[in-house]
This record gives sequence, structure tokens and C-alpha cells, in this order.
Amino acid sequence: MTQGQVVRRLVKPAVFVGAFVPLALLLLDAAAGDLGANPVETVTHRTGFTALTLLMITLAVTPLRRMSGIGALATLRRPIGLFAFFYATLHFLTYAVDQTYLSGLGVSPAAIVEDVVERPYITVGVTAFVLLIPLAVTSTKRWIKRLGAKRWQRLHRLVYVAAIAAVLHFLWLVKADLFQPLVFAVVLAVLLGARVVSRRPDGPRRRREPPRALPTEPTGLSSRS
Repeated sequence: MTQGQVVRRLVKPAVFVGAFVPLALLLLDAAAGDLGANPVETVTHRTGFTALTLLMITLAVTPLRRMSGIGALATLRRPIGLFAFFYATLHFLTYAVDQTYLSGLGVSPAAIVEDVVERPYITVGVTAFVLLIPLAVTSTKRWIKRLGAKRWQRLHRLVYVAAIAAVLHFLWLVKADLFQPLVFAVVLAVLLGARVVSRRPDGPRRRREPPRALPTEPTGLSSRS
């Protein structure tokens, strides 16, 4: 098989299966009653951690593709990015339910707005989620045509802002052990730094790809950029 066939037939299905594993484990733990003393907090943390992990993997696809020269890896950006958005949505909905129904306030958007305004780590977390919404909505080829390639690329550069906000959310949330959020911060710094270096005139040359290869710069949750 060619490298492209390996990616399409083996790697891509593995990505789909792997992306559902955290959700499956969460559901199994919920069914077994193994979510700890505060199940809502456990669900919130686990969905948020998975969303941030997948977002970092999404940003890592382009550097990996450039280093390996395997253009077909670009097709993994959209599914991984959409899975990141899926878990981010679960993360936000769990928080929203906790702030409304479980707090005894009923359906009260005001409770969420007040919390977002008063707590900075919630502010940046909600900001990251809101920024991901238009990227997920416009991740199809139809939207690329409707917006035009340049405007679409500018829009999808918001993924970098969303990633920074998400890492800050994690850093400001944790009060004691900062190891995990700092790891994410370092990973994000490396990924953003790799993009800066690749854009410099004296940066490393990109390997020439076949004419049918997908565009070279990932800017969001789509398989195109």
C-alpha cells in the first residue's frame, strides 16, 4: 500500500476508534458508579482534558506532515478537530448543567453569565469554546467555497487563539499540581514555534509534495487549510 492508502485505511479508522475510547471509558465508569465522590466534577475534568489533548493533536498534524512528507496526514485534521470540539461541547454542557439544574436554580443563563464574568478561568475557557464553534461549523469544503480560501484561512487561524485560551483555562483552574497544564503549555509553545520557524524565509525548506497533495498550512478544524 502507498503511504496515502495506509493513512486512509489504517490510521484514519484508528483515529476514530481512539477518539471514542475516552467517552466509552467515561460511560463505563458512570455505569459502574466509579466516578468518585463528585461525578459532575469528574465528567467535567475528563471531557475537558480529552478536548485539550485532541486539540493539541490537531495542531500537531501539520508539523508531523511536514517532517514526514506524508501529505495524506492532512486528512486527519478535520476528524480530530471535530472530535476535540465534541468533547469541548460535552465539557461545556456538563458545566452548564451543573450551574443551572444541579445548583437548584433551574434553567438560568444568568447564573452562567455571572460565573463567566466573575471567574477568569471560566472566562478564558468559555472563550476557547466559543471560538471553536465557527471553526467546527465552517469545516466543510462547501464553507471554503462560500467564504473564499483566504477569508476561510484567516477565520481558522482562530484555532491558535482558542488553543492558548484553553491552556490558560487549565493552568488557572489547577491550584496545586501544575504538571499537566504546564506540559500542555510547553507542547503548545513548541507547536506554535514550529509554525513561526516554517514561515521564516531562512526556515527549513518544506519537502516538495505531489500536485494532488492537500494545502500545507492547517488553520482550524478542517481537512483543508
